[in-house]
Amino acid sequence: METLIKYITHIQTGLFAKPAGTGELVYLQAKYFDEYGELHSVLQPDLLAEGIAEKHLLKDGDVLFAAKGTKNFAAVYENHNEPSVASTSFFVIRLTDNKVLPQFLAWFLNNHTTQALLKSHAIGTSIPSISKQVLENLVIPVPDISTQIAIVEISKLRNKEKSLKQKIETLREKQIQQQIINAIK
Repeated sequence: METLIKYITHIQTGLFAKPAGTGELVYLQAKYFDEYGELHSVLQPDLLAEGIAEKHLLKDGDVLFAAKGTKNFAAVYENHNEPSVASTSFFVIRLTDNKVLPQFLAWFLNNHTTQALLKSHAIGTSIPSISKQVLENLVIPVPDISTQIAIVEISKLRNKEKSLKQKIETLREKQIQQQIINAIK
């Protein structure tokens, strides 16, 4: 089965706010994520909760899509983090259909083919941006839940493999450089 994303989700923009340095909420920004959409920072609450509407508070399973700039990615918000709101760099995508897993939607949005399609529709020259309309009108295949789980697991393992290969290469480079320095001495 295939469907448009707008038929299985509710999409809203993130919140424009100025972090106060301390507060009750985390103000999630794209810089806190790595290229796989994984949080790479220890997050501290940096935004006051006063005046923040309930609709902006992230819920477990919300998919964050970084729509501005050259680094577009999707990440699933997990509620074990501090209470958070997303910055305006993100669209917050909340699934309305339980036939699609948030992790599968994130995988689909991060898929190379989907990324190429989204980038081809980006507007703006200095800071390219993907519009809500483009996102809503993406056609997403919807396999059964067990297939979605398998796809997500394969993707996680592949990303882990890439990360490990990168670490091995970094360590190998250090080893070779140290051997060269030792040979000079």
